[in-house]
Amino acid sequence: MDPYVIQMNSNSNLPSVLDVHVNLGGRSSVPGKMKGRKARWSVRPSDMSNKTFNPIRAIVDSMKVKPNPNKTMIALSIGDPTVFGNLPTDPEVTQAMKDALDSGKYNGYAPSIGYLSSREDIASYYHRPEAPLEAKDVILTSGCSQAIELCLAVLANPGQNILVPRPGFSLYRTLAESMGIEVKLYNLLPEKSWEIDLKQLESLIDEKTACLIVNNPSNPCGSVYSKSHLQKILAVAARQCVPILADEIYGDMVFSGSKFEPLATLSSNVPVLSCGGLAKRWLVPGWRLGWILIHDRRDIFGNEIRDGLVKLSQRILGPCTIVQGALKSILHRTPQDFYHNTLSFLKSNVDLCYDALAAIPGLRPVRPSGAMYLMVGIEMEHFPEFENDVEFTERLVAEQSVHCLPATCFEYPNFFRVVITVPTVMMLEACSRIQEFCELHYHCTEGSQEECDK
Repeated sequence: MDPYVIQMNSNSNLPSVLDVHVNLGGRSSVPGKMKGRKARWSVRPSDMSNKTFNPIRAIVDSMKVKPNPNKTMIALSIGDPTVFGNLPTDPEVTQAMKDALDSGKYNGYAPSIGYLSSREDIASYYHRPEAPLEAKDVILTSGCSQAIELCLAVLANPGQNILVPRPGFSLYRTLAESMGIEVKLYNLLPEKSWEIDLKQLESLIDEKTACLIVNNPSNPCGSVYSKSHLQKILAVAARQCVPILADEIYGDMVFSGSKFEPLATLSSNVPVLSCGGLAKRWLVPGWRLGWILIHDRRDIFGNEIRDGLVKLSQRILGPCTIVQGALKSILHRTPQDFYHNTLSFLKSNVDLCYDALAAIPGLRPVRPSGAMYLMVGIEMEHFPEFENDVEFTERLVAEQSVHCLPATCFEYPNFFRVVITVPTVMMLEACSRIQEFCELHYHCTEGSQEECDK
């Protein structure tokens, strides 16, 4: 008998459902009687889903507090520059998307790592003599967050560890732990404008360390590292032979008086995977186009890491093709005034917010030099009715309808993060309400009477 026989009932009156059995090797396979499996429902979430945890969502979603109904809510918590409509992208960027759509050329699949022409455009735009790039060094991704995910997935195995800044972007932990990768937190120093504690960083490195994440400019700190500090970070990585994942999504969002140095331009010895995207420079986070720039001038990664990134990119078949079609025009037709005006607005808001909060007893803001954020220390001894930064920010919502993220979200208690992209009038009002809140709850302590007498 043929080992593959399809048997169908021969009744002339066909049943409502066709009864089809496949006979393999002469033995009938009867549904529900599969060897080694009990016929019962047992659907459980995967280990990966159980290990996936977003601290921001967990903390924010657990806040049961309601805002003050007599005051309009001001959200200084959302890291999306488009929320309030005061920071639209440039008309040239929008037109580039319209042209790409109207062309009808970008409705199909692209290569999983992106169109060759789009990767050439990115390579040309971010090429530096000290850190040259070609199309083969560029992987296009669905936003910068997927770029980070692919880098972690290609560099680290379950059971290995990665080095992550504290305070730092919570997604690093979320992604790593879902993959079974251990997170080791290295400290940033607020008194040194959030520079890395290099000695403590190096003490964390062991034989299972797969990579070091350097986020510059920083979310949530808004810090921009000097060239000399970056060189010291690279010296640690070179000494310990640890590759770097450089999250540089805010690299083009630096205020006057500071300068962003792409990490890969400062060392030819340390292999660097640099992650970026359209989201922040062009104010279009929802368009989901990011990239990985592979800097490996000593050929330490070799072909294996590049091939691994290509394979991993094939899991979702790449980023949106329409955005890729618009990319060349976005990169080259956006006027300089657009970038200048965005940064001028952010710098003005930073100065306004910093000056206002620095004048409030009990708060210690740390002045940022880039990105879209400002971190504010809470002198908790002056606010004894609050146990921690989470309670402080909850009550701020309940009483003043101002929502800031408690820095516990970033592994850094007794601080909160302010997003500085809101309209100026809203920023002024928020600072005024924060002042009112602090004045109401501030308590003098021994040695602070001078503040209280003001």
